[in-house]
Amino acid sequence: MNVDFINPFLNAVVNVLKMMTFTDPKPEKPFLKKTNISKGDITGIVGLTGPVNGSIAVSFSEKAILTIVTNMLGEEFCEINQEVRDAVGELSNMICGDARRALEAKGYRFQASIPTVIDGKGHTITHVHKGPTLVIPFTIGDAPFFVEACFER
Repeated sequence: MNVDFINPFLNAVVNVLKMMTFTDPKPEKPFLKKTNISKGDITGIVGLTGPVNGSIAVSFSEKAILTIVTNMLGEEFCEINQEVRDAVGELSNMICGDARRALEAKGYRFQASIPTVIDGKGHTITHVHKGPTLVIPFTIGDAPFFVEACFER
């Protein structure tokens, strides 16, 4: 998997969450995902076409997304509802937009699909392409979330 494609998305996660939600996400040790079961409770997934095709998923634990959306919108959220789902879609879109700008500056032009949001404990994330799926765990305080990247070989 080409690090030139992955790092802009990781940087975008940190940039967007710091700017939009006043949080400080901390990356942890990446690993290859073995199943399609989500590590989070709600996921935004965006398909990408370009020099290689792939998809990026941002999967939040309930605690992480409620903290993020509470900070983002300035009102307390205690459960995943339609406003939280909409925020996950918008955050996914902003993260991909930020990463695509960085990739374009390196000469890589990607097009992105409209984000799809999936929620529920134990939901599945199916990446369209069959390359390896790299997972980068993050935490906000003690609340985890996960960025998945899957690109064609």
